Amino acid sequence: MTEGQFSLVPMEVIQDKRLTLEQTRVLIALFSFRSRTTDTVWPSRAAIAERTGMHPSNISAATTALVTLGWLLKVGAGGHSKASRYTLCNPGITATTVAQSATVAPATTVAQSATVVGPTTVAEQTTVADAATVAEQARGPVAESATPPVAESARGKEHTNELTTEQTNSRPAAPTAAKVKAELVDDAETALQSACKHTWAAYSLSYERRYGAKPVRNQSVNAKVKQFVQRIGFVESPLVAAFYVDRVSDAFVVRKVHDVGLLLSGAEGYRTQWAAGSAMTGTRAKQIDQTQSNADVATEAMAILRQRRQGAPA
Repeated sequence: MTEGQFSLVPMEVIQDKRLTLEQTRVLIALFSFRSRTTDTVWPSRAAIAERTGMHPSNISAATTALVTLGWLLKVGAGGHSKASRYTLCNPGITATTVAQSATVAPATTVAQSATVVGPTTVAEQTTVADAATVAEQARGPVAESATPPVAESARGKEHTNELTTEQTNSRPAAPTAAKVKAELVDDAETALQSACKHTWAAYSLSYERRYGAKPVRNQSVNAKVKQFVQRIGFVESPLVAAFYVDRVSDAFVVRKVHDVGLLLSGAEGYRTQWAAGSAMTGTRAKQIDQTQSNADVATEAMAILRQRRQGAPA
């Protein structure tokens, strides 16, 4: 988040020892997207990742765990075209009774139970809650507002308990193991699609820069790009693909105008050349072979000389 921003977060977030560090960061980030009028937010994975400093591929796993722990309701698997919708919940809600506050109020909501995280002022900390205004609290004698009749206090407690029970019963059940597994599979597929997209972008940009035309893209090419990403890895695939077009000048590869099929067939070799920072050409391969042959001949000649010296009479 940018400097000076803050968000309202329930104290239960800090007190919930079940939450991991990543889950806590994602939950606080979701609260930062919340407005005063609704507990439902729909930021993209990229937006959440930007505020948490996490990789986008880890966001969905954290939100799925938060659903299981009762902190979120999640609608949709998310993706490139439509973000998931998250409804913020509070699994540790404690109702406020008449005896505790001298004011009958409904069960605590996320907005009412929140505490300030980040910079704040005294005026912000003393803001009156939505349940009552300053004018309403000032009505009537002090004695009446501080000490309600016993009957009214009892009715207030009963009303609060009913609201709390109703909210508890309406809380959705935790997702099944099969649903969580399916969402994890969707997240893995989404991460693979993202890696393929970046790999093709890197390959296409380098190709157009070298040949002055965009490469052909079809179903066969897409399948080869996917296999290449699965063999090299999500992070390094775009870098190796760009290196292949920019730096590899082997005659056979150039005649094939840096075909994607050649990139796939030599995936591991091109990754090694990228890591070493130099491309292997036919000429250089011959030079290395000739150098090694000369070294082998010299070693063999020295061995023959040693044998002759050892066999010569003193």
